[in-house]
Amino acid sequence: MFHLLITRLAQGTALLGGAVLIVLVCLVCASITGRELGALAIMAGFGALVRGAGLGPVTGDYELVEAGMAFAVFSFLPLTQLTQSHARVDIFTAGLGPRANAVLSAFWSVVMALVILLITWRLFAGMQDKLRYGETTFLLQFPVWWAYAACLGAACIACIVSLYCAALRLTGKRAG
Repeated sequence: MFHLLITRLAQGTALLGGAVLIVLVCLVCASITGRELGALAIMAGFGALVRGAGLGPVTGDYELVEAGMAFAVFSFLPLTQLTQSHARVDIFTAGLGPRANAVLSAFWSVVMALVILLITWRLFAGMQDKLRYGETTFLLQFPVWWAYAACLGAACIACIVSLYCAALRLTGKRAG
């Protein structure tokens, strides 16, 4: 039952991150298309007409992509940890037996849990600083702490999942 809850939490977070990525791709496509249409219109001599129609690059697209990508990275961490899908080089461990590999897997799961906890703690501290100083983005003027808060939510879920995975591997059980 608990494993199903953890799995759904990790999958839901990854789906949300995927939806954000799709929105970001559409945003970038719209911004590039608007930028190109604007450039073509200026060369053709009717740039004022195109700008008057509201066509052009998306204002603040870089800021939105920066915040959205950060969230997407954190939102994929839980599922990646649960499924042991992190990139690995097993040149040296391929020749080891199953017991040695299980010990290494447990060790690295604990290390990853500790690293994710550290990152989450520092993300929380960074969010508090951004909130305290009222820092905003340059073009859109939205508070930077919003992006930190979104990332922090996904990072907290990554903490829960990574601690669960570390506990499973330390007890010799497998996730799923």
